[in-house]
Amino acid sequence: MSGAGPVAVVGGGAWGTALANAAAAAAPGEVLLWLRDAAAAQAMARHRENARYLPGVPLHPGVRPSADAAGLRRAGAVLVVTPAQTLRGVLAALSPFLAPDTPLVLCAKGIERGSDAFLTDVAASVRPGAPLAVLSGPSFAADVARGLPTAVTLAAVDGDLAARLAAALSGPSLRVYHGTDPRGVEIGGAAKNVLAIACGAVIGRGLGESARAALVARSFAELMRFARAYGARPETLMGLSGLGDLVLTAASPQSRNFAFGERLGRGASPAEAAGGRLAEGALTAAALVGLARRRGVEMPVAEAVAAIVAGEIGLDDAVAALLSRPLRAEDEPAPGGAEDGAGIVPP
Repeated sequence: MSGAGPVAVVGGGAWGTALANAAAAAAPGEVLLWLRDAAAAQAMARHRENARYLPGVPLHPGVRPSADAAGLRRAGAVLVVTPAQTLRGVLAALSPFLAPDTPLVLCAKGIERGSDAFLTDVAASVRPGAPLAVLSGPSFAADVARGLPTAVTLAAVDGDLAARLAAALSGPSLRVYHGTDPRGVEIGGAAKNVLAIACGAVIGRGLGESARAALVARSFAELMRFARAYGARPETLMGLSGLGDLVLTAASPQSRNFAFGERLGRGASPAEAAGGRLAEGALTAAALVGLARRRGVEMPVAEAVAAIVAGEIGLDDAVAALLSRPLRAEDEPAPGGAEDGAGIVPP
């Protein structure tokens, strides 16, 4: 970390608030929770609650909501907890308030639309030379904010930095593991959102738990193939930020992506299924598929989600297309898969 300053959090949504609570519980000192909206920051400070995103969950006494970005200059590290598609703009706006060596911990899960850039690449282009880390894993904001046991992963190319950041955020209920494969961690977080939409659609369509279990397994195979193609380590994806997060997100209505897919399965249009809420997987789907095609990686489940979200195909036609794919040996390497026998073919 850049110094002895406390952790600061950028983003006053549910996840940002939850991580601010966790950081305040992990170590003494004030945690700045920066919000763009001054009125929302004042209301949160006055009522000691994020009434819009986490009603009923009190703010930790050590959390200070504020719309004054000047306080970020004193931060030893900044957790950036804004939606993936706004990351570039937020970092550009806050750059005057960040020291060049302030570590940035990226906590969104997605791929930037238009550029098809991973979020570490987005951050590096806006803040060249800044130490970067990625935090991801199976976690719901409400659970973390309430102090329920949760484990996540934090990765940085600099292993010492990752270990220090993980220690600074680990507290009574949030356990933060650390690693040196940020690309693997960010791929797991981005791709699982897309694949969770498919799992929600299966349940919404009434296709049953057996179908969902099969889809989770096939989706994880896609995730592994994609990750290998982009230089991630297989063991990273076998951990919390890959398999762990996919299992959680693909099985719970608390997941916005699963809930979005479930509504699609019940017949809602993509716009109706969103219901005004952010489903990051719907925004990431096309970028994920585009990146997969560039490396020749087969991702039929992700492709189906992207096509449904774009309105190019109906859910029933997508299911029929997946079920009509050729039967092959499960341990036969698929295009884009590994040559070490660990690659699993698509359905």
